[in-house]
Amino acid sequence: MATALPDWNGFYSMAGTSAAALIGLVFIVITLGAQMSKGGIEGAIHAFVTPCLMHFAGVLLQSLLILAPWPSPRYLGIPFTVLGLGGLLYAALTSRRMAKVGIVSPSLFDWLAYGGTPAIAGAATASGGFGLMEGWSPAPLAVALGTLLLLFAAIYQAWDLTLWIVRNRKD
Repeated sequence: MATALPDWNGFYSMAGTSAAALIGLVFIVITLGAQMSKGGIEGAIHAFVTPCLMHFAGVLLQSLLILAPWPSPRYLGIPFTVLGLGGLLYAALTSRRMAKVGIVSPSLFDWLAYGGTPAIAGAATASGGFGLMEGWSPAPLAVALGTLLLLFAAIYQAWDLTLWIVRNRKD
C-alpha cells in the first residue's frame, strides 16, 4: 500500500527530517542554558520553550502521518482535522501563558510566532483535513501550508529562545 498523497512525499520527508533535527538542537540549547537562575523562569519555560518543542513535534507528527500508508486520503483527513483543531486551542493557551509571564515583554513578532502563526497553521490544517475527508482537490495544499507555517513559527521560536538564553546566561 502506497502513501495516500504520494506527490507530497518529498515535502514531508524534508519537513519531518528538519523538525526532528531541530528538536535535537533545541535540547542542546536548553542544556547550554541550564546554568541560568531558576527563579521565576518556570512560567517562561511553559510560555516559550514548550510551544517551540510542541510545534516541531507537530510538524514531525504531520509528516509521519502523511508518509504512512493509508487506504485513502479521506481517512487521513480525520487526524489532520483533529490536529488542526488542537493546534488552534494550543495557540490560544500559549498566548494566554505569554500574557502572564512577567520576566519578558513579548514583541509583536513573538505574539505572531507563538500565537498568530500557529493559529493560522491550525486553521489551515483543520480545513485541509476536512477537505481531505470531503475529497476537495486543494486540501493537500491547505495541510502543507499548515505544516509549513508551523515549521517556520517553531524555527523563529527556537531562534528567539537561543538569543534569550545567550543574553541571560550567567558565565
